[in-house]
Amino acid sequence: MEKIIIQGGKKLEGKIKISGSKNASLPIIAASILIEGRIILKNIPKIKDVEVMLKILEYLGAEVEHNDNELIINSKNISYKDLLIDEVKKLRASILFLGPMLAKFKKIKIFFPGGDLIGARSIDPHLKALESLGCKFNIYNQTIEGYFDKLINQVVMLKEISVTASENLIMASVLFKKPINLRLIALEPHVQTLCSFLRLAGYNIKGTGSHFLTVKKGERLKKEISFKIPPDEIETATFLSLGLATKSNITITNNKISNLDALIITLKEMGANFEIKRNDIITKPSKLKGTKIQTGLYPKLLSDFHPPLGVLATQAEGFTLIHEWLYENRFGYLRELEIMGANVDILDPHRAIISGPTPLLGKEIKALDIRSGAALIIAGAIANGTSVIYEAQVIDRGYENIVERLKKIGLDIKKISN
Repeated sequence: MEKIIIQGGKKLEGKIKISGSKNASLPIIAASILIEGRIILKNIPKIKDVEVMLKILEYLGAEVEHNDNELIINSKNISYKDLLIDEVKKLRASILFLGPMLAKFKKIKIFFPGGDLIGARSIDPHLKALESLGCKFNIYNQTIEGYFDKLINQVVMLKEISVTASENLIMASVLFKKPINLRLIALEPHVQTLCSFLRLAGYNIKGTGSHFLTVKKGERLKKEISFKIPPDEIETATFLSLGLATKSNITITNNKISNLDALIITLKEMGANFEIKRNDIITKPSKLKGTKIQTGLYPKLLSDFHPPLGVLATQAEGFTLIHEWLYENRFGYLRELEIMGANVDILDPHRAIISGPTPLLGKEIKALDIRSGAALIIAGAIANGTSVIYEAQVIDRGYENIVERLKKIGLDIKKISN
């Protein structure tokens, strides 16, 4: 177990670079099963979730070489194995092996995935969509066993717009010679990035950026591809909130501005003062005011954006209503902020009101998941005194080397392993 100790109350200064997207990297690693050759992935974040996904891939026979932020995968010798290994239980993203394994091997046996406890995330949309293609499943003892018999539908509609179910359905459909029409596909940037990766490999995907895709096997599949992972917009939201909350002038580099519309609109409504110069964002001292923070499906505000924005709301004048549309357990971090002195009223599992501004005090608190942990780092940075964040190892699942990066812009932060 690890803890992070922060001496707060200091302004920050300097540059911090956004790493590659976690949510884009994980499905692409799973999709490498569908490419019989060499894959070079650039700008891969060095995070725990990537490490776990790669261990699963190596278990299947892939050769992996990971140097800094470049990843080389040779998938030529991948063969079928039941995925009844502990790594599957360590993260939610292991469910992303469902689609490519069924596409390539026509069968799978896999443990139920693990991951953050931020709410009920049913695998039902995954199974229903794949069943519409022609897959059949048995569920027992926290194990999913599935196999593909024959294609029964060329038009498949998701039960609900789910990001990972969309990614699984896309990967399961690309090896058919007949075109498969997929409906109600999620629009999130990493779904579109997965489509770009598969197109580069030679698969035929039309309609990217819409809810309706047409997918089929390409005429010539490539044996070697090189692909660059885009910047992580959740890191952007985190570091933007950090700069604004501490009233600091920091420059956040390597952003993908086109993915940030809802974030920019929400911050402007809060009175946030920042400047965008090409792919850089510069934060400036701001007089913040309360607003409504409502998450939704992209291009609306992403659910992962709201924990850092919730901390920012504690420093805003007036009331901020947070409406967390998706997850019913995402407000755990607000209880930790209450310990630090925040004025929070949790109305129900999906709505909370924050009244501010309130000074925060350094306290002993707990990181409940990746995003709550990052939000508490922001809270510690603006708090008076010393903050100790326990269970801090969870933050490394989604943020590359965050402690050292924040030290470089002046945050008094250190990590201690017990």
